[in-house]
Amino acid sequence: MKKVIGVLTFCLLVQFNVFAIELDYVRANYDKAVTDKKLCSQMIEDLKEAEQTPLFLAYLGALQTIWANHIFSPISKLNTFNQGKKNIEKAVSADKDNAEIRFIRLSVQKNAPSFLGYNSMIKTDEAFLKTHRTKITSELVQSKIDILLKE
Repeated sequence: MKKVIGVLTFCLLVQFNVFAIELDYVRANYDKAVTDKKLCSQMIEDLKEAEQTPLFLAYLGALQTIWANHIFSPISKLNTFNQGKKNIEKAVSADKDNAEIRFIRLSVQKNAPSFLGYNSMIKTDEAFLKTHRTKITSELVQSKIDILLKE
């Protein structure tokens, strides 16, 4: 009987997405993942298991590009970066008018080494964010956009 109750409780927790990563947590820790390998890894794993909305997919992609800095092998670095880039572009394609997704892509493109060639949308995303940043309700993201646009 205890086993059945345990299974039912777990199913309810999953149904109500109690294990899901919170968007505000991802937003608050996005910058920290650059220097915190453990945090970056954990957030990637959490986002892989979360509902794959375009916004979560964009953050997953961005964290994967950051993860490339935390690994040693040049081949693994490139493969990881390219997987992240692919996820970001998939998110942009799914929700072209989402200013936060454009912010994520811009933050990666501005910080990616130029030899990777992932910088073709910087001007487009900057212009888009200057026009649409007020559509973002998160003050934290708005302040990060302001900082990024000044760089």
